[in-house]
Amino acid sequence: MLNLPILSLTIFLPIISAILILFIKENQDSVNNIKLTALCSSIGTFILSFFLWLFYKNSFPNYQFVEKYKWFQDFNFYYHIGIDGISLYFVLLTTFLTPLCILISWDSIKFRVKEYMIAFLFLETLLIGMFSSIDTLLFYIFFEGVLIPMFLIIGIWGGKNRIYAAFKFFLYTLLGSVLLLVAVIYIYLKTNTMNIQELQNYDFNFYIQIWLWLAFFASFAIKIPMWPFHTWLPDAHVEAPTAGSVILAGVLLKMGGYGFIRFSLSIFPEASHFFSPLIFALSVIAIIYTSFVALAQTDWKKLIAYSSVAHMGIVTVGIFIANQNSIEGAMIQMLSHGIVSAALFICIGVVYDRTKTREIHSYGGLVNRMPLYSSFFMIFTLASVGLPGTSGFVGEFLVILGTFKYNITLTFFVATGIILSVIYMLYLYKRIIFGEITNDKLNELTDLNLREKIIMILLILLILIMGIYPNLFLDPMRQPIEQIISNYNIANAN
Repeated sequence: MLNLPILSLTIFLPIISAILILFIKENQDSVNNIKLTALCSSIGTFILSFFLWLFYKNSFPNYQFVEKYKWFQDFNFYYHIGIDGISLYFVLLTTFLTPLCILISWDSIKFRVKEYMIAFLFLETLLIGMFSSIDTLLFYIFFEGVLIPMFLIIGIWGGKNRIYAAFKFFLYTLLGSVLLLVAVIYIYLKTNTMNIQELQNYDFNFYIQIWLWLAFFASFAIKIPMWPFHTWLPDAHVEAPTAGSVILAGVLLKMGGYGFIRFSLSIFPEASHFFSPLIFALSVIAIIYTSFVALAQTDWKKLIAYSSVAHMGIVTVGIFIANQNSIEGAMIQMLSHGIVSAALFICIGVVYDRTKTREIHSYGGLVNRMPLYSSFFMIFTLASVGLPGTSGFVGEFLVILGTFKYNITLTFFVATGIILSVIYMLYLYKRIIFGEITNDKLNELTDLNLREKIIMILLILLILIMGIYPNLFLDPMRQPIEQIISNYNIANAN
């Protein structure tokens, strides 16, 4: 198994399956075959990624499963891939959520099913490739390629304002992409290498770091997204189909956080230290401001979207404090948010498919008709607010601990955001689940079917495993994070 190009197989299995689906003629009889092919492919990809985790050596801090092939003969460009403890779980998060996206779309997507499944499989390949790239140009191609299938998923299968939301998403991302491309080209001309490991050891002039850091920041801040670059996110979430919101919140938002760790901290440590007060200011505004905005929402999906911005504010604080606890906490917070936010959007999709509305005032009393659903939704809500024993607690605790070592005032603002999340999430739960049924349409609702139960149970198991056995997730990332912090401290001590 170890002699196989297992990482390349994991990256390209989805796109190979997408090509096979392309040749299936879509009609009423073949739709289930298309869905089954996509589902089997995504499950097979998850199994391959599971072997990556199984054979990963926690004691080895550098990249593993490395593959390197000359790409352009006349330039120093390589197909160079590998994973370390930082990228490992993002790959697993992607391969875990993709089958759930296909399952949750099983009955809700009624037209152009073939194209929909191809878009998701293509998106999966791009995401895994991005997290696995060691070559900067290869990273850029995968990173920006994600824009295409996500644009189509929102623009074709989204809600009534899908075109507006899709183009807003496209234009915001494109703006950051142009600056990122300029920075990547400059780095190649300056260093004659695209190898991320070599760039981490390259001594960029401080003023050059400043400009390069800003160019990378423009792209990563939009992707995560940070305030005030976040305004595309609520529209994209509201208009995207359920599975689109799941993969957007679950994985795509993590691209920015991953980029900050992999590039900003690692390659531009002095600039990261210089700009950290700016990051803290923007993050605190995001945490406090978007929490109050979430509290005022009447659309259930938009509320969860704004809560994502607040949670990602906690992540950016943790990353740029740059101590062991804070970065580990930011990593766990991203993984936890990927699972919990995905679960919450699936919960919204389950009732939306039955009622065709996301307005909070249209609900109330769901516990009377859907008791099992209400129980699952309660667990996801408690995980979102960081209840001990769930995945949400581990990440928030470590970020708070790392922040406390750095600055007590900043700790106060981060903790305030966590308290506000408890308020708006429990208030949402109360309005949706409890009380008497006032909408007659809710009396016709049925509880979860078998497919929905399987999805919910898988998500709950992962939330509890991460909450009870956090070292299972922390151990692989510990040494790579120590290495990044060591280089960061050395650079800023000079």
